[in-house]
Amino acid sequence: MYDVREWRHVFKLDPNKEIDDELLERVCESNTDAVVVGGSDGVTLENVLDLLVRVRRYPVPCVLEVSSIEMVTPGFDLYFIPTVLNSTDSNWITGLHFEAMKEYGELMNPDELIVEGYCIANPDSKAAILTQAKKELDTEDIAAYARMTGHLLKLPVFYLEYSGMYGDITAVQKTADILRDTNTTFIYGGGIRTAEQAEEIGQYADVIVVGNSIYDMPEEALKTVEAVKNNV
Repeated sequence: MYDVREWRHVFKLDPNKEIDDELLERVCESNTDAVVVGGSDGVTLENVLDLLVRVRRYPVPCVLEVSSIEMVTPGFDLYFIPTVLNSTDSNWITGLHFEAMKEYGELMNPDELIVEGYCIANPDSKAAILTQAKKELDTEDIAAYARMTGHLLKLPVFYLEYSGMYGDITAVQKTADILRDTNTTFIYGGGIRTAEQAEEIGQYADVIVVGNSIYDMPEEALKTVEAVKNNV
């Protein structure tokens, strides 16, 4: 079983975006710790399965980040289950999770499920709009969600998601300070496009996620792996 606490770098691939075989091979053999499959729109069981089969050619761990019940399928190493702490729609906090447990709970391996305390900090992102996330979070708001995750709920992961926007480094640093003495792994995602940005965020977050840039500027995105792993 894979241990997220030992990871430093993850590539997130969107099933609704095209990636050719050559680039996918470079991603999977880049020394990244895992490939996460997930997205906010246009995600279907068909395109999830297609990406799963292609990633499975390589030994890298493959994780499904679940955003709808319809996309759930066996075959992944782990399943990230977001509970969006700053959503104003309870479906994204516990509602969909209840439906999933009711329908599939008996079939699931609990050891493969990792609940993420999810905080969406970019109000203009597709993820924020989809989940009706509270807008304009400041550093203290983000800090409170980190404390909820690590100190109160004691979830295994706090995911600070800026979704396409490079985050506020002060908020990132404060989150790291809050979670340092907990058993909660701090994952950061959003706007990392260069090795320098990866190194900066990697000083504070336990794991960084690189997503959009693998499609927009792949050469720079691939450099983020060693930038983080060399900065331990």
